[in-house]
Amino acid sequence: MDTIFMTQPEYDLTLDSSGNIAMATIPYSYAQDAASAIRTFLGECYYNTALGVPYFQQILGKRPPIELMRAQFIAAAMTVPGVVAAQVFFSDFVDRKVSGQVQVTDRAGAITAAGF
Repeated sequence: MDTIFMTQPEYDLTLDSSGNIAMATIPYSYAQDAASAIRTFLGECYYNTALGVPYFQQILGKRPPIELMRAQFIAAAMTVPGVVAAQVFFSDFVDRKVSGQVQVTDRAGAITAAGF
């Protein structure tokens, strides 16, 4: 499944060479969708409020163990159809902002990564 390509690190739309909104294709779209799932707050998705990371409930305003955050992020990444495995690597904790990379493996065995 294709998805809109988001630039890194701004996470913004961009245009392709024809002036259309750029699309990310498989296998990169799996990694980007996993990164988007990690950025989603629990209850934020209007049509499926069970999706997302419990930021308000377990992370924001608390001092959760890094492994709890990793487990929540992996669980979110695994909700992406086509993803069979996920790994999360944290690169920075600055001013209460967490950044890192999610690496996903799809059904074909391709491993791709995207930042969050």
